[in-house]
Parts: sequence; structure tokens; C-alpha cells
Amino acid sequence: MTACEVNFSLNNAELARSRPFGNRPQGVSGYVDGSGLSNYSFPDDFIFGVATAAFQIEGAWNIGSLKYYRMSISWPRILPQGTDNVINKDGVRYYRTLFKELLKENITPVVTLFHWDLPTPLMDLGGWSNPKIIDYFEDYAKVAFTLFGDIIKLWSTMNEPHQHCSNGYGGDNFVPAMMSGGVGEYLCAHYMLLAHARAYHLYDKSFRPHQKGKIGITLDAFYAEPKDPTKQSDRDAAERYLQMHLGIFAHPIYSSMGDYPLLVRERINNISLSQGFTRSRLPYFTSSEIDLLRGSSDFFGLNHYTTYLMSDMPMLQGWRVPSWDHDTGVLLEQNPLWPKPGADWLAVYPAGFRKVLNWITRNYGTRIPIIVTENGVSDFGGLNDYARVSYYNNYLYQMLLAMYEDGCNIQGYFAWTLMDDFEWKDGYTVKFGLFHVDFNSTERTRIPKLSAFNYAEIVRRRRINFKYIEQIPKAHINIL
Repeated sequence: MTACEVNFSLNNAELARSRPFGNRPQGVSGYVDGSGLSNYSFPDDFIFGVATAAFQIEGAWNIGSLKYYRMSISWPRILPQGTDNVINKDGVRYYRTLFKELLKENITPVVTLFHWDLPTPLMDLGGWSNPKIIDYFEDYAKVAFTLFGDIIKLWSTMNEPHQHCSNGYGGDNFVPAMMSGGVGEYLCAHYMLLAHARAYHLYDKSFRPHQKGKIGITLDAFYAEPKDPTKQSDRDAAERYLQMHLGIFAHPIYSSMGDYPLLVRERINNISLSQGFTRSRLPYFTSSEIDLLRGSSDFFGLNHYTTYLMSDMPMLQGWRVPSWDHDTGVLLEQNPLWPKPGADWLAVYPAGFRKVLNWITRNYGTRIPIIVTENGVSDFGGLNDYARVSYYNNYLYQMLLAMYEDGCNIQGYFAWTLMDDFEWKDGYTVKFGLFHVDFNSTERTRIPKLSAFNYAEIVRRRRINFKYIEQIPKAHINIL
């Protein structure tokens, strides 16, 4: 039995187990003549793929019908000192070999320059809280474009600057665990945005004319649902959360005005002054920097996993002051009826996906296409991952509704993730993979789960078959 070929022999009792969400799409009929197929289909040129990150997984793979592979380059692996005077030839050889092998299999690599792994010498200088990092990132980007731009035609400068700054510079969930709430985390956000813009314009002016690729940035967003939609304070809290955590990065790039959202600027300014600060804890862009950032992305990269219920809570006990959370002043909760098959933070609410796609479209229009660069759900392991099958079916269906009924311009989707990986503070306890990895084996044996077959079927048919997992036991399945 190979990693891409499994003979499933499930009985009816096994099929009935572990289906917390059922087969039917949540909240809509989703069927055509009872066939189980979604009543909308994905366009032929729609980008389907899977996503990984260098720090969490490195290695070659083969999953047959998935034609795009989103991955990241490790900055320390290419430039071990962080600066461009020393280039690791072994690292360069590794990535060029990987990229060429992917292309041989007709798989298009989609590459992120920074997915949170910063060279230690630059970390020692303060990382993203030091403005010099902008120059170093531009230098790194130039090396990457020069070495790999003949192969890579779709780039993302950075992955989830919000999560990296909030958890790494404001808190201690991620490295560098700076614990500089309300100050270091905003410096990080400010300089990551400027570094992104510098890399974008470098590519646009010096590499795009002959390499003919595209470049953007990947942002993350929970959807913010008012806890009580009838209360204006909860509706305000939900909008405030989205502006403070998504708009703070998206508005400078995708809005016609540029700069930080007015709500964000005024709120942080006022709270900073009330706390006795001489100036705002959120830095200002110069007029030339506003122009540099505005329009600096060819697509809107979106990572989305879950939804939270929002209510106004300006004085929540336990918040660090100052902090991004305190400035936001919102209490986050999740409906206890929403299933949580794995990590405690990830509750399943498919409708939130459609709503966040609509929020982006309302705020920034349809001129720039959305590419969903990460979406997925965790569990605690097992090949018969019905919860993941249901998650993908229902979230993808909500995306179809956003496309066909709401007019959102969505051109691609990447499932997170290809195989079970290292999930930061959760380590290996929760599993996001379409493929099971045996971490006790020296070969790290990989076996496709039910969700791998189901996702491959969606890619192949360009429609969602809500009855597909019922058909799996009837045949010997070969994902290729």
C-alpha cells in the first residue's frame, strides 16, 4: 500500500460514526436532483491547492490531482546571517530542486517569503521592531527573486503579519515572545507593512517585466459576529474587531485612501493619550509611505478558519495594559453549539466564511481578486476524518455562495494543510493534515485520509459531492 493508494473497507457502522456535521451542506439545500452535487461549480481556471510552511514541514510530496502547492522559503536557510553577503548554496539547491520537481509533476509552486522564521542574528537586533529590518527584508526578497523568479510566478511576501506581531511581539505564543503589548506589536505591524511594500515595488519594477509573475500578501481573519445582533454595542464591537485586526493591515494596501483605518488611528491615539503617552503607540506613515503601500498587492490573500462572537467589553479583567486586545475592547466567545473537533480555538461555523468574504468585498471592492491561502480544521488524528470532510464541504459551499450569489471575486483556494505538521505551541497534538503522518516511523510514513480523497474529488469535478464519502467503500480508491 503506497502513500497515495488505499483500499478502504468500511462497514455501515463505521460510516455512521464520527459525523458531527452530517453530509448535507449547512443552512442550504446544496443538492441538484438529489445527486449530492453542489448546485454551483468552480470555474475551470479556479486555483485549487494545498498549503504548508517551511518551519512546520519541509519535503517533497505527490498528491495527484492538486495542481498548486503553497509553501514558504526559510529565510535562515537561504541567508543564515540574515544579510545578503552570505548565501547558503545548499539551501538554494534544495529549493530549486524542489521547485523543478513540482513543475515536472505539473504542480505550480506558490511561494511565501516570510512565514515567521527569522534569522537569529536579525532577531537579536529586535526583529520586526527594528526599522532596519525593512532594508534586510528587501535584500532577502531580491535574492529570492533573482534565484527563483524564473520558476516561481506567484509570490506572497508575508504570511499573517497580524498573528506574528500579536503573538510574537505582543505575547509569547510565538517567537520572539517579546511581550511588548501595545508597543512592540504595533512596531512589528508597521515595519512588516513597509517591508512588504518595498518587496512588492522591487518585484514590480525590476523583476515583473521579464519574470511575468504576480505578488501579494497573505492576511488572516476570524469573522466577527455580533453576540447579540439586536444590540448596537455588539454590532459596533464586531466591526471594531475587524477593523483593528484585519483592516489595520488591509486598509493601507487595498483601500482607495490608504493609511490605517480612521477608526484604528483615532482609537489608539485617544487611548494612548489617556494612558499618559506623549504620542500615539501606533506609528504614522509618511505621505510617501502611504503612496508606497496603497495598491501594493496583486491579490488579497486570506487565511480563515473560524468565527467568534463579539461583545463590547472595554474593561475586561486580565487584559494587559497597554495591549492590542485592550485597545480593541472586545470580548471574544464562541457558540457552545458550534462543534470543535480539535483545537479549542477552532469552532466550526461555515456561514462565517461567506460573511468575511463579503466584508472584504464591501470594504475593498472586487477589482483585486481574493485567493483563500489557508482554510482547514484540526482534529486529534485518524484516517476516517469525517469532521474534516464535512468542514471542507460546507466551507467551500459557503465560498461558492459568496462567488455566485454575492458577487465576491474569488479566484483560488488552498487547503491547510497537506499533512499533519508541527502546530506551534500545540506541537503535534492536533492534526490539520489531509495526509496522516506516522511520527513514530523513521520514514515518516504518509497515508491519505478520507478528506484527501474527498478534496481531490472536489478538485477533479469542480463541484462538491456531499455524498462522496458514502461511495468510497464501493471501490478501490487510487487518488492518482
